[in-house]
Amino acid sequence: MSNDKDMHRAAGVAGKVLKTAVPIAVSAGLVAWLFHKVDFRQVMQIVSEGVDYRYIAVMMLLTVLSQVIRGIRWGIQLRAVGIPRMPVTAECVSIFGAYALNLIFQYLGEAWRCVYVSRRQNARLSTVVGTDIGDRASDGVMIGLLILVAMYAAGPYLDRFMDNYPLGKDIQHCLTDGTVWAWALAAIAALAIAARIWRHTPFMQGVWKSASRIAAGFASLIHLKGDTWLYIVMTLGIWACYFLETYSCFWAFPFTRELTSHPGYAMGLLPGLVVFVFGACSMAVPSSGGLGAWNLAVMFALSLFGVSESDGAAYSVVCWGFQAATYIALGIFSAVYIMCSRHKKPRQPAAAG
Repeated sequence: MSNDKDMHRAAGVAGKVLKTAVPIAVSAGLVAWLFHKVDFRQVMQIVSEGVDYRYIAVMMLLTVLSQVIRGIRWGIQLRAVGIPRMPVTAECVSIFGAYALNLIFQYLGEAWRCVYVSRRQNARLSTVVGTDIGDRASDGVMIGLLILVAMYAAGPYLDRFMDNYPLGKDIQHCLTDGTVWAWALAAIAALAIAARIWRHTPFMQGVWKSASRIAAGFASLIHLKGDTWLYIVMTLGIWACYFLETYSCFWAFPFTRELTSHPGYAMGLLPGLVVFVFGACSMAVPSSGGLGAWNLAVMFALSLFGVSESDGAAYSVVCWGFQAATYIALGIFSAVYIMCSRHKKPRQPAAAG
């Protein structure tokens, strides 16, 4: 029994180490590759001489607005599963702190905001986690819709990516190769059979119990009642802010500003959409705050419209850097807010769960 506990403990430690080490290693590797690929002396010259920082300030304000809307939207989900209403500031702080912590380790912020709300509102953690999963699921739906819109509005540029670049060819192969889908279905079937065979073990019963609580939180997206349309409007608002963050930065650099006057680019909205979609999809790569993965995805998307690697690197470095600075400032605000609100009387336990 002692050996089993030691093995479980060791497995847990190993899992935590991997969750921490993999995003850091991926970020470090991508950044190293980025430094190797571009001339950073030229990048720094562009940054120091060729940036209109008024538009960068607009991008930072849009970043704050998107997080405020996300915090209020998450509050709607929390109330849908019976968790008492929080002040709007506390809802926003849960998002501010999460995005700041995600710069350190991927998903660290997601874990923190669930624990923060659970403790503050005396709610079950698994229920809060379920609403967080629902929150991210709606983001996944929006990314899928944006990909469809990009395929329709900017199809020729995405076709160029699929036909002429190794990564595009690999993606196309995975989507059309029946063997890949067969292996995926076989893996899902194997997991389902294993769960069925060992369903009476304490481990699997614990998994199912937690899964049912998480599903209850996830169902908050379905049981929003009168707030459904407000949730949809806020979701659109969040992603409109995200897109405008990318597009406003187009006006900050001379080489991307040229795209806004190029015939056929719809005032730069088409390249802005492609860059935005590539950047959004890059967040699936396990890296700290998107560092490295987002930069390379944006550089590559800009290259489809004739922007050089050095120019694309300058765009990605400035945009990512100032957005990260915004996250850090909001994270500091969150820490101060939490420290100042500790003296307040804690809420009664929620009925949720």
